[in-house]
Amino acid sequence: MELSTVWFVIIAVLWTGYFVLEGFDFGVGMLLPVLGRGPDAETTEKRRRVLVNTIGPVWDGNEVWVLTAGGATFAAFPHWYATMFSAFYLPLLLILVALIVRNLGFDYRGKRDDAQWRARWDVAIIVGSAVPALLWGVALTNVVRGLPIDAHKEFTGNLFTLLNPVSLLGGLVTVGLFLTHGALFTALKTTGPIREDARAVATRTGAVTAVLAVALLVILGVGGGTVGSWLTTLVAAGSLVGALAANLRGREGWAFVGTFVTIAMAVATYFLLLFPDVMPSTLDAAWSLTTANASSTPYTLKIMTWVAVVFTPIVLLYQSWTYWVFRKRIGTDHIPAATGPGTPGGDRPAPQPAGAPTAP
Repeated sequence: MELSTVWFVIIAVLWTGYFVLEGFDFGVGMLLPVLGRGPDAETTEKRRRVLVNTIGPVWDGNEVWVLTAGGATFAAFPHWYATMFSAFYLPLLLILVALIVRNLGFDYRGKRDDAQWRARWDVAIIVGSAVPALLWGVALTNVVRGLPIDAHKEFTGNLFTLLNPVSLLGGLVTVGLFLTHGALFTALKTTGPIREDARAVATRTGAVTAVLAVALLVILGVGGGTVGSWLTTLVAAGSLVGALAANLRGREGWAFVGTFVTIAMAVATYFLLLFPDVMPSTLDAAWSLTTANASSTPYTLKIMTWVAVVFTPIVLLYQSWTYWVFRKRIGTDHIPAATGPGTPGGDRPAPQPAGAPTAP
């Protein structure tokens, strides 16, 4: 197997890691007004802090996957990187701004003991989670379907070229998958009423997403589907059905594994539909970027391969250790009451079970 093909697979794995991990982060953020709603203001705030705490120790580590995927694309396929980032300049800018605003929401919502202050940062978290969830799906669907790229490897369309019905359907599918994934992660990490509410939400969002996902994958597969892409499509569909069935039986652990596999197989389907192209042209197939004509030199790919072999296991071990340390469930009974303004977060940490994160 050529090194350019190896790096195409590695980039697919990096995107898979990003979506299965950051996906539930986005889902939890988008569900903040749904699962974070209580019968009174105090309960609502505690529920929202529980939700933030479920992803608090891991969300920033999960974001590293997209940085690595972008860096690997730049180094292994510079022509792919240049064409893709110029074509998606505005969507990627919106994603970047949304991620910055979302991260500020996590860090600043607890800096002042003021309900209005927290409500504004909650909006930042919600919007900052929803915008990337939608636009990543739009972007990847456009890449697979092809874009108007000329002989100079330049994108000749505009924003409305990207916002076509099929790509928007792809965005809705990613939003639905992330909502379901996030709801199941919440059920897996919490106790009490939030856990039950999260399971109910996962059932509803999962059912709607299943219909949209089947329609999308059929549309994409009809034109250029392969045996491999149809196989991963079937596995993705079966995993989602299995996840919903496990959720109904109260086995949120297996349900979360199901959505994990569903997202992984959906990403695999996209890349199998794409290969050997990396940026197909709808103007002329001869102008399409492929793993052969868009890659770096063999020497560069060799150096990158050795770097990946050495450092990838270290990163995986560290991130696995982080998830293990913060594996305990958390509930509203672990959230301390606010002690008033003047202290960061306005809270005094209360005793929590071993491994539970401190409430921000």
